[in-house]
Amino acid sequence: MTSAAGTLTWTPAAQRPDLLAVPVAAAIAALPSARVAEIDPELADTAAFCEAYGSPAEFSANCVVVAGRRGGETKHAAVLVLASDRADINGVVRRHIDARKISFAPMDEAVEITGMEYGGITPVGLPADWPVLIDDAVLAAGEVVIGSGVRGSKLLVDATELAALPSAEVLALAQA
Repeated sequence: MTSAAGTLTWTPAAQRPDLLAVPVAAAIAALPSARVAEIDPELADTAAFCEAYGSPAEFSANCVVVAGRRGGETKHAAVLVLASDRADINGVVRRHIDARKISFAPMDEAVEITGMEYGGITPVGLPADWPVLIDDAVLAAGEVVIGSGVRGSKLLVDATELAALPSAEVLALAQA
């Protein structure tokens, strides 16, 4: 059976806070099954990670930060979709967060407001008032690899635990 784990050696994430961004380490108790593995930071981008460590893209989930605007107010949200899919940011996500305009948050802004490294942003440990929108295919994948908040490691988590995060909502987000 194909596994998200690939060729990496995984350790319970709570035992290795040094491999997690500070906000992720503070929130990791919400994911009791989470495991972490150290990786080469140069291989943190999804395609390079999947190839180098034998973790199939259909078990790797990417988290992006979006900024939606309506009437001078900006709302942020996290969107989690499988690496093999693309999220419908301008349709489903924009309507769901009730924004007139939506875009990916600029890299420096995303890094500053999440306390995480670009390329390692994850839905764990984000500001409590942010919706975490999870594509239903992520949930269906079972165990998935996500960022750890830093480029030098990845988390392996049960997607049902991600769906149970306080601000998480599971939706059909992937573009047809």
